[in-house]
Amino acid sequence: MWAYESVFYQIYPLGFCGAPFENDGIEANRILKVKDWIPHLEKLGVNAIYFSPLFESDTHGYNARDYRKIDVRLGTNEDFKEVCDALHQAGIRVVLDGVFNHAGRGFFAFQDVIQNRESSKYRDWFHIDFNGNSNYNDGLWYEGWEGNYDLVKLNLRNEEVIQYLLESVDFWVNNWDIDGLRLDVAYCLDHDFVRRLRSHCDHLKEDFFLVGEMLHGDYNQLVNDSMLHSSTNYECYKGLHSSFNSMNLFEINHSLLRQFGPENWTLYRGKHLLSFVDNHDVSRIATILENASHLPLIYALCFGMPGIPCIYYGSEWGATGDKRNGDPSLRPSFETPEWNDLTDWIAKLAVAKKDSEALNYGDFSSIVLTNKQCIFERKTQKERVLVAINADSEPYTAHFNAGCGMAEDLITGKSHDFGGGSELPPYSAYFWKCEK
Repeated sequence: MWAYESVFYQIYPLGFCGAPFENDGIEANRILKVKDWIPHLEKLGVNAIYFSPLFESDTHGYNARDYRKIDVRLGTNEDFKEVCDALHQAGIRVVLDGVFNHAGRGFFAFQDVIQNRESSKYRDWFHIDFNGNSNYNDGLWYEGWEGNYDLVKLNLRNEEVIQYLLESVDFWVNNWDIDGLRLDVAYCLDHDFVRRLRSHCDHLKEDFFLVGEMLHGDYNQLVNDSMLHSSTNYECYKGLHSSFNSMNLFEINHSLLRQFGPENWTLYRGKHLLSFVDNHDVSRIATILENASHLPLIYALCFGMPGIPCIYYGSEWGATGDKRNGDPSLRPSFETPEWNDLTDWIAKLAVAKKDSEALNYGDFSSIVLTNKQCIFERKTQKERVLVAINADSEPYTAHFNAGCGMAEDLITGKSHDFGGGSELPPYSAYFWKCEK
C-alpha cells in the first residue's frame, strides 16, 4: 500500500485559502492557491496530501450542503480538477475528507424535510421526530452530532443514503482521480456502512486508502481487513508532546510498546496508524511545547516511530496557534510558505522515512530508555534502523549493544561508530541505519 511509504500533508482548504467563514455564495477560485504551493511540497518531501472538507457547506466544511460540488468560496469542480491533476503530476496522492456521519442544515435533503415534513421523500435519511423540536425551532426534532444541531446526523442504515454517499465517492474518483478518504468521526459511523464503503472502494480503485478519525478506544474495531486501513493515533499524539513537556520519555515509549512492541499481545503490530503532532482540531505543536529546542526532536520521533507521519500546513516552519482562541486561529491563511531550519530538518526526515524499509514496515523494540533519552529499533529482515533521541540540554553517552560496529545516519548521511559508546549532543536526534 502506497500510503504506508508516504509522508502526508494536511491542508484545511477554507482556512488555507482565506475563504470567509460564512458561505457568502460568491464564487472565487481560491483553491488554485494549492498549485502555487506544490514546489514547497515537493521540496518538503511530501507525497500525499489530505484535504479537510472542501465541498459546498454552510460554514466550516463539516456541515455539507452538496457532496458533489466544490464550495463556491473555493471555486469550481473544474478548478479542483486542475489542482488534483497538478498534484498527481508532481507525484502527490490526493485524499479527501469523507464527512459521512452528518451533513449541514443546508443539505438539500434536510431542507426538503424542513419544507415538506412528513411528506418529504427524504424523511428517513435522518433520525427525526416530528413531535419534537430543536434549538432552531423547526417544529421537529432531529439527531445532531454530539447534540450539535448544526450537524444533522445521517441515517447510515438507509439504503438511499448509503447509495448517495457511495455514488459521491464514485463521482470524486471519476472526476478527480482521488486516492483515498479520511473518514471524519469514524468512531461514530455504522460499522456495516464502513464495511460497505471498504468493499466498494476496493473495487473502485486499486490501493484506495481509507483512514478513520478515532480519538479513543481500540483502533482494531475499525482498522482491519474488512474496514479501514488506518486510523489517527491520538494516543501517541498526546504521548509525544506530554513526554517532552514532562521530560518523561517513558510515557511515549510505553504507548509505542503497548501498540507495536514485540510481544504477541500488543495491539497494532503490523498496522500503520496515522501519526501527527498537530492538526486542524488541536493547538499547534509550536504552541504546546514548552521548550522550542524540542520541536525538531518531536518530529524526529513522529517520523521514526511506527506509523504514517502527517504534517499540518504551516507547522513545518513552526507556526503557532492556540485552540483556546477558537478553531479559526488554528486554520489561518498563509500568503506563501516559509522555509527555515525546522522545515529543512523535516524535509530530511521525510526523505529518510520514505526511503527506509525499516521505518516504513519495521518492528518496534526499545533499546535504551531514560527520562530524557530514548533509543529504539525498527527492523525488517532486510534493514535495521536505530532511532536515537536526546531531549536534554546536556550531552549523553549511550552504552548498549548495537549489534554492529558502524551505521549511517539517514538524516545527515554521516557515518556513526558505536565503539566506546554513542554520544548524543544536547537536543539531538539520529536515524542510524546499521551495517549488515
